[in-house]
Amino acid sequence: MSKKPYRTLDARPNSESLVKPGELVDVIEVTPLTLNDRRIYNQLLENAWDAIDKPVSHVIQKSMLRGSHNSNDRVGESIERLMSAIVKVEVVWDGEPAVERVQLLGGNVETVRSDGLIEYEIPARLRKIISNSTVFARLQREIMFALSSKYALTLYEIVQKRGNLRWRSSENFSVDDLRGILGVPKGKLTNWSNLKLRAIEPAIAEVNALSDYMVAIDPIKTGRRVTHVELRWWKKDGEGQGAAERALKFSSVGRKAKAQEQEENVQVPVAPSIKPRPAWLEKRGDALKTETYETARLRHPGYDIYYIEGQWRDWSAGMEPPKDPDRAFLAYIRKFAEANPI
Repeated sequence: MSKKPYRTLDARPNSESLVKPGELVDVIEVTPLTLNDRRIYNQLLENAWDAIDKPVSHVIQKSMLRGSHNSNDRVGESIERLMSAIVKVEVVWDGEPAVERVQLLGGNVETVRSDGLIEYEIPARLRKIISNSTVFARLQREIMFALSSKYALTLYEIVQKRGNLRWRSSENFSVDDLRGILGVPKGKLTNWSNLKLRAIEPAIAEVNALSDYMVAIDPIKTGRRVTHVELRWWKKDGEGQGAAERALKFSSVGRKAKAQEQEENVQVPVAPSIKPRPAWLEKRGDALKTETYETARLRHPGYDIYYIEGQWRDWSAGMEPPKDPDRAFLAYIRKFAEANPI
């Protein structure tokens, strides 16, 4: 009997983090949103979480959405943009992949008092998507409020959705899809160099400075034109996570300067073609040849080759050592990829 998949609704927010359905991470924005809009929407989802799949109204204090601003004007403007926002979500309909267009927020009532309440609804079609969700991103509240651009927040959510995948550490996107997911307005940053300079590189610098992951986005050309990108991510070691925690304690000005400093000092490509071999794997045996890792990555893009090496070493423990371990590993990862397609 197959194991029932873990539902997103079974995940619980806590004092440090909130949960966002994966279907609402990789959305294509038809109506671009601001950084403040995205933060407020994440808070509205969290506030409604206990009954988010039910046809009920939810209530939240405006002060919880206001952040450091004294005025409620920005909250009202964000609510109106979220009401009018339409996003495209990839779903499965009658067993076939499909695109569903939904509104992010339904009708609502805002009391006039500055310390008043907002009553709001989650649209019916969106409730169904959330109810069926089995993939989610866990967002650290402190990081969400520390990131200073909507592109950085979106990239952070993209990586948080994928970071815990055991044998996957990269994914390819078309440039058009990446622009849509980041929410780049139509007619803006139309060529790759501008998109990279104004949106991608600053977002990478912030996520690398403040989150638990390192991220790299490498261009892929078709002919002379960049048509796709490869997104790669890997967990920071203890020292890297400590540096991120310290960076979060800086003032907002200090955080921005820290991110800019990283961006200046770490130019694209942000990461080596192969991430460093983790310390836990060193105890399992000597490293293979560098070209073996490169070959494995080229033949099987998207898989975490070090995780699979660990599986291989566990599987072969107690057996007679192979005469050619590099060739044996490449044979193992081929069979692993066939059995675990992504």
